Amino acid sequence: MILTCNILRKAEDQVPDDFDLRLVVDDAEKNLANRLLELDKDIHGDFEAFRYEAGLEQLASLREPVDRFFDEVMVMVDEEALRKNRLALLRRLHQMFLKVADISLLQESPGR
Repeated sequence: MILTCNILRKAEDQVPDDFDLRLVVDDAEKNLANRLLELDKDIHGDFEAFRYEAGLEQLASLREPVDRFFDEVMVMVDEEALRKNRLALLRRLHQMFLKVADISLLQESPGR
């Protein structure tokens, strides 16, 4: 998630509030976008009902799609619409994790 935070922070583009599924083209990108759409309502419901463990388990299930996305998809492409849409996808992912905690505020412990 720190990688996502860094990309969003360094983006010079105005990042849209949400991604457009019609602009999602790569398989890994489609997989992540669809998983986010599937989980968003469930995770929101879990946290509103104080079912934190269930919500965290669902967030943890995003590991493979997120890893695959970063392995196979170039976010900062030249095509502006595609780049902004990928940034919006990352923003949506980041916002899901912010429902739990802002992990970008965690510091590495001394000696690591």
